[in-house]
This record gives sequence, structure tokens and C-alpha cells, in this order.
Amino acid sequence: MIVIMGASGTTGGALLRSLASSGVPSRALSRDPDRLRAHLGDLADGVVEVVPADAADPTSLRTAFQGAEQLFLAMANGLDQVELETRVIDVAAESGVEHIVKISDPAAAADSPIALSRGHHAVGEHLRASGLRHTLLRPYAFMQNLLLLAPGVAAQGVILGAMRDAPCNWIDCRDIADVAAAVLTRADLAGGTYVLTGSEAVGYGGIADSLTRMLGRPVRYIDLPPHELRQNLVDHAHMPPWLAEHILEIQELAISRPESPTDTVTRVLGREPRSLDAFLREHLDRFR
Repeated sequence: MIVIMGASGTTGGALLRSLASSGVPSRALSRDPDRLRAHLGDLADGVVEVVPADAADPTSLRTAFQGAEQLFLAMANGLDQVELETRVIDVAAESGVEHIVKISDPAAAADSPIALSRGHHAVGEHLRASGLRHTLLRPYAFMQNLLLLAPGVAAQGVILGAMRDAPCNWIDCRDIADVAAAVLTRADLAGGTYVLTGSEAVGYGGIADSLTRMLGRPVRYIDLPPHELRQNLVDHAHMPPWLAEHILEIQELAISRPESPTDTVTRVLGREPRSLDAFLREHLDRFR
């Protein structure tokens, strides 16, 4: 049995669908199972079993991990992420789980300038120390997060950032999920570390150009001083300060360490990753 932790998230939900499309049964964990069942629709009546569990509750985890051989671990970034993920790993090891696939990030390192990346590194070290077989997926920026820019584009024709003209690796969460499904169902892929990107690195200026072409009206990228972007994210996007700071750290790292795409998705899946333009076209109504 494959257990999916983070089933309510974009990547976790896409993984459930990817596994189901191949007839692979899975168990989706949620603190609100009724809501997840409603979201999954027919999937919850088929090969996906939905069970209640909470990363803060070891007893619920032990029940949820019964009979599980593999675990997909993807939790929302947060200040308590290290504590929660290390607890999940410990309970999984006690429960007989043999292989954990964890969503990490490409900047994960003990000396990373990004606080949450240092956390991912700490969890990865805990995973290694557990002795469990494990696979680390390190995706770059999610295309789905570009939808957060849609209100500004629709209302004012602007994208705000602090990344100058730095290129950024974007990847569709559905491609991350397809790679995860491959790792969970093919023993020859398990146990590695995979850095995941789309096929091109595109900065915010390039995204503005693409939207200008697709929408038939001007879309501008406005590069702000970091402190102004931080304030805008807190005041207008209503982000908690730690999340606004995280976004700034990511954008500053893209400037200092220029990004370029990998061919990992193609090598693992035997096809090209979904393109940024295709993603924008798919969701173009959100930007109008």
C-alpha cells in the first residue's frame, strides 16, 4: 500500500490521480477526510482510500500507516515543518514503512540562505539517519503558484517581484506528481535524489511578455526593492511575515545563483515536461 501524506495539496492530489490512472491503489491521509472525499469525487469510491490522520497526532499516524509499504511525504511549508516531518518519519519507521518519497527543495543544505531550505536539509538528514530507503524530489518553483499573480494581472496588468531579470525554473505540479508515481511504482528509480524543473528557465519579464501576447493587452513586470515587495505581500496579499520573507529569499537566490533547467523529468518519464506557455494558456481566464 502507498500512503499519501499531503493528499489535500496540489502535488499530492495530482499524485493520487496519477496513481489511479494506472490502477495503483493508494491511501490518502487528511485531517478533514470528508472534505477530501468530496474533492476527489469518484476517485474516493475507487482505488483511493481516504483515512483521517494528523501529523501532530502519532496515534492517528500509526493507524494510518498499518499495512503500508511506501509513504509519499509532502507537507505545506511552515514554521513547524521540521518537527512534524521528523515525527512522521519516526512513526513510519516504527510502523514498517520501507520507502519514503519526500518533497524537498533544490536549495536544501545546512548553509542555505533560505530558512525553509535549511529545514528541508534537516529533515533529509533525519531521513538518512532512520535507515529507511528514501527518495528525495527537489522541484523548483511550482507553475501553480503563478496563479497568485492573476489578480494583479487581471486588475492592473502588472506582475510585482524583486527578481530583476533573473531566470527562474518553473515546473507543473502534475509533472512532479508523475515523477513521484514513477518512483513509487518502479523499484529501479527508488533511492535517488531528483532535481525537477520544466524545460526552460523564464523570469517574470518573460512571463509578462507571454501574457501580453496571449491576452492581447500589455502586462508589465515591475521590479521592486525587496523591502517594498515584502510589505506589499504582507499588506495586500495578506501573507504571514515568514512566508513573505521566504518568497524574498527565493527571489534573491535566483539572482545570486542563476537557474537553468534539468532533463530529469524527460529521463524519468520519457516525455517532455509540461511547458510554461501551455500552463498559462490553460489558466488564461484567471488572468483576464
